[in-house]
Amino acid sequence: MTLFLTSSPFAGEGEPANRANGFVKRLCECVEGMKRALLIASDPENIDMTEEFSSAVRGTLELTGIVFEEYRILDGRNASDAAKLVAGSDFIILAGGHVPTQNRFFQEIGLKELFASFDGVVLGVSAGTMNCADVVYAQPELEGEGTDPEYRKFLSGLNLTKCMILPHYQYTKNCILDGKRIFEDITYPDSMGHTFYALPDGSYLYSEGGEEKLCGEVYRICDGICTKVCSEGEELVFNGNAG
Repeated sequence: MTLFLTSSPFAGEGEPANRANGFVKRLCECVEGMKRALLIASDPENIDMTEEFSSAVRGTLELTGIVFEEYRILDGRNASDAAKLVAGSDFIILAGGHVPTQNRFFQEIGLKELFASFDGVVLGVSAGTMNCADVVYAQPELEGEGTDPEYRKFLSGLNLTKCMILPHYQYTKNCILDGKRIFEDITYPDSMGHTFYALPDGSYLYSEGGEEKLCGEVYRICDGICTKVCSEGEELVFNGNAG
């Protein structure tokens, strides 16, 4: 299995995928000859959102020169066919959205087990990337989650990587949620005993043949301290405690 775990692959509406840090070159090489794509939703019941996101991803890939003969969606409408759809795909996209909602859907369809025999390419986008970790840090996002004592921040993920990624860092680093600074007041305390990697759009984790690399600008958050460990145009081998 080859992984492209992105913050976001998009460069802008109506534009090809973000070429930063060798992303497009690598992706094009890995998917050459592949014909069957599958997008797995973040919210199985929000059909309109899934269709819109799927169309955006497909359009971006086609503008990049990546065209599939078959492009399907897996959501609540065909969840019972999950095993057949995954097995019949070469390229799988894990959609962006709400991390806990997507995490529940992945567990319902047994995606972790289905991936055990999958040998294609996986493209994670935002929440889809986050849910690829063994242990997922579901950084609070919606109003009320930052102060809800029942909100579960650590979830069981797909175990495709040990890297806990936080996407869209260029936007979220200054965000306030429920009167709290998302990073300084929530995520930094949650990093005690844990390690998170914050990625701006354009950065990604690339994994092939058992080696994982963090590509582009990356910030390591561990035990309440944030450190820049990789810069634009650079790569850092991830071995479980990169940086």
